[in-house]
Amino acid sequence: MKKAIFCWSGGKDSAYALHQILQAGEYDVKYLLTTINGEFKRISMHGVRESLLEQQAMMIGIPLLKVMVYEGSNVEYEQQMAHTLLQAKAEGVTHVIFGDIFLADLRAYREQNLAKVDLEAVFPLWQKNTQQLIEDFVAQGFKTMTCCVSDAYLDETWVGRDINHAFIEELPSQVDACGENGEYHTFCYDAPYFKQAIALTIGEKVYKPLLVKTTDAVCQSDNQTKGFWFCDLLAV
Repeated sequence: MKKAIFCWSGGKDSAYALHQILQAGEYDVKYLLTTINGEFKRISMHGVRESLLEQQAMMIGIPLLKVMVYEGSNVEYEQQMAHTLLQAKAEGVTHVIFGDIFLADLRAYREQNLAKVDLEAVFPLWQKNTQQLIEDFVAQGFKTMTCCVSDAYLDETWVGRDINHAFIEELPSQVDACGENGEYHTFCYDAPYFKQAIALTIGEKVYKPLLVKTTDAVCQSDNQTKGFWFCDLLAV
């Protein structure tokens, strides 16, 4: 079985992609790899607390690797990521798995960086129909809540909502079903492979103008986004 790292965002696409990988049985996932904002101790872009990420890893039963990033150049981020990947490679890891679906530029960026350390990228959800994916995701019992929404597409009322049939039906027509244009991001608090669900409560909602530097292109889109609504998810 091929040894792999899973690039884990904590959201629904990661959760469903990991489900596909675990069911297929082709890869032995040695670690979950997540980028953390070192200043705020939260998952980059999603704004989820590091402590909740740690709970996810515990419920999944796969060790967590963290790459801490601070305000700075993309070069620094890439250097830290390469260092972490080379350490995993020394343990026999040959592949890195991602939950990306459509963003071709982001896929190319990931593949180019992995090539530098002689690792191969895997994209189990690549170019799948997002409407079908989100419906299957809900039908299979995954539990996920929005933690960040772009106000170019959605207003404050959409952050802190569970992803369920009502959510899917109420999404505006211009919003991709899986939020692949950066419309929304999520936190998965239960999955078929979790030991148990993570109990959550909704904390403060905060609006942040789009002035924050990011090392990832996940939230980039052609729309004139003014900013993002974040919901502080708290463990009960």
